[in-house]
Amino acid sequence: MDLDIQSKELSGSSWKELLPTLSQYKTIRLDDCSLSASHCKDLCAFLSTKQTLTELKLNNNELGDAAVELLCKGLLSPSCNLQKLWLQNCNLTKGCCESLRSVLSSKPSLTELHLGDNTLGTAGVKILCQGLLDPNCQLEKLQLEYCELSAENVEALSSALRTKPSLKELNLSNNKLGDPAVKQLCQGVLDDNCNLQSLQLESCDITPASCRDLSAVLSSKPSLTELCIGENKIGNAGVSLLCQGALNPNCKIRKLWLWECNISAPGCKDLSNVIGSKETLKEMSLIGNDLKDAGMEFLCQGLKDPKSKLESLWLRECGLTSACCKSLGSALSVNGTLKELHIGGNNLCDAGVTDLCEGVLSPSCNLQSLWLGQSELTEVCCDKLAEVIVGKPCLQELDVSYSHIGDEGVRKLCEAVRSPNCNLKYLILYDTYWTADVDNELKALEESKPGFKVVT
Repeated sequence: MDLDIQSKELSGSSWKELLPTLSQYKTIRLDDCSLSASHCKDLCAFLSTKQTLTELKLNNNELGDAAVELLCKGLLSPSCNLQKLWLQNCNLTKGCCESLRSVLSSKPSLTELHLGDNTLGTAGVKILCQGLLDPNCQLEKLQLEYCELSAENVEALSSALRTKPSLKELNLSNNKLGDPAVKQLCQGVLDDNCNLQSLQLESCDITPASCRDLSAVLSSKPSLTELCIGENKIGNAGVSLLCQGALNPNCKIRKLWLWECNISAPGCKDLSNVIGSKETLKEMSLIGNDLKDAGMEFLCQGLKDPKSKLESLWLRECGLTSACCKSLGSALSVNGTLKELHIGGNNLCDAGVTDLCEGVLSPSCNLQSLWLGQSELTEVCCDKLAEVIVGKPCLQELDVSYSHIGDEGVRKLCEAVRSPNCNLKYLILYDTYWTADVDNELKALEESKPGFKVVT
């Protein structure tokens, strides 16, 4: 059984009522519940008793170091076999890291530790790494995003990668690492003992210089299936190097996130080759890159390749216009693997969405999720969107948020949803305005169509 309580203040009486019930749960989630040291003292006592808890989430509580030190006493109990611990955004500093180090050193049952959004600093992470390097530690996932660690921490993390074949996922995003630190980290990943599957280095002050090292990792480590380096200014030169590694037969990358990386049309030419030939690749994010229509044309060539197995493509805010939509529609008409397309935040307009829908309506297209929010849409495109809703029973999510479709457009979409052929689960209409009469019609539609929801 799971206990999931979020954004609810657990006062004295409600907390006392809850405590005796905790032993029946395998997963306990108490995110944003105004927990304090007194709550952690009770949790320490609970963890010291016989229980079957395997996952504890305490994110977004102002716990502080003293509270976590109390919690760690319970975690160190012989009766505790916790596997996953979440302490994100809990107002922690290096002061609690010695206690957490003891847990890492003493509890091989612990496989996940999530400490993001805490100011642990260089000194705190150094202490944590001592526990990570202990032979007893069997950690598989370590998340340290927004922890104010620095390049000084990377030597120990690189050593952990060399000596800990159990470590599968490492998130160091939003820390000022820089190229020399990433080079050192990659040397650890390249070690034969390293089995890392997911490496997240978003917003880490990476430049094209790091991409040669990351490319070597991609070409040499088939275990690595996820690489997330968004919000690093690697540019087209960096992307070209990454693509060389991705195209190596040894590379088995599934997820490649490159949002806000200063990529433009020339970089899309290299990415197109990866999309069209790397059959393991399932997800790609290019959000916030100034690709423009010329870049989209290159990407479409990759999507048209029969070897493309991409399932999810994120292209929000990429400087696209209606001019690229015929090519994208053409690509969708022959691509049967793409399931999720996020292309909102571009100036597609009604004409562009109409062209796009022609491709979606093709028998070969199996799109399940189509996100078109902030695309300057009016009711003019709603006839074609309604045709897609009726004609494509595979479609489960449609987003037309921040649009100007009005009552007329909403009614056209609702009429399509009423069709027995429609399997839409979510119609997403944030910041889209209609009258009270239409609002009543939407509520009636939700009641009459089980499993369907309007998200506003």
